[in-house]
Amino acid sequence: MTQPIYAVGDIHGQLDYLEAALDLIAADGGNDAEIVFLGDLVDRGPNSRGVIERLMDGQAAGRNWHVVKGNHDRMFARFVSEAEEHDERILSGIGWLNPRLGGIATLASFGVDVETDTTSSRLFTEAQQAVPQAHLDYMKNLPLYHERGGLFFVHAGIAPGVPLQDQVEDDFVWIRDPFLKYTEPHPWLVVHGHTALDFPQHFGNRIDLDGGAGYGRPIVPAVFEGTDCWLLSKGGRVRLTP
Repeated sequence: MTQPIYAVGDIHGQLDYLEAALDLIAADGGNDAEIVFLGDLVDRGPNSRGVIERLMDGQAAGRNWHVVKGNHDRMFARFVSEAEEHDERILSGIGWLNPRLGGIATLASFGVDVETDTTSSRLFTEAQQAVPQAHLDYMKNLPLYHERGGLFFVHAGIAPGVPLQDQVEDDFVWIRDPFLKYTEPHPWLVVHGHTALDFPQHFGNRIDLDGGAGYGRPIVPAVFEGTDCWLLSKGGRVRLTP
């Protein structure tokens, strides 16, 4: 029997949704289940700090958990460490502190005052004091992907046709159209988040597990046995096919 591996899409500061997803996984595979978290731990939701601590604590306790880096995780780390508010991949020019991206909510979860003054320089100074160095180091050092047999877990996707050793971080955490519009097989079944849907979906060569937690929708975890996939619900497994 193939050892199952579980996956959790974008969390976006929604600790309650994360706990509900972990409960579903425990009910299906026990407390020692192997889980991959597909990045975007932070932003938009109310408790990014709690999400980071939950995953850090789980890994420190020896849980078989893998956490990959998302674009929001990178923006968070860059702002707190370098005061960098703008990512070059955001063509609209808005920065991490814009409400659409949700950085303000993340800083609030660390106790930064975001009500009286949202000047970037002040928020940077307070963030450096409020965000524990261990949290910042954790976020900066998250791996970009996790490979398991015929599965490739990554936040945003991969550049089609490019050998793994030649892929770049920007694509792992940001890519959209070149990856989303590609319909030919990849070397693996790619399991990703980043592009929010109303509900997870199987596209044949990839599975998008971002069900929109950043916009208030529940996290729907998945379980894989080989490349076969099921979504988890309170009623049990639901097969996910193209």
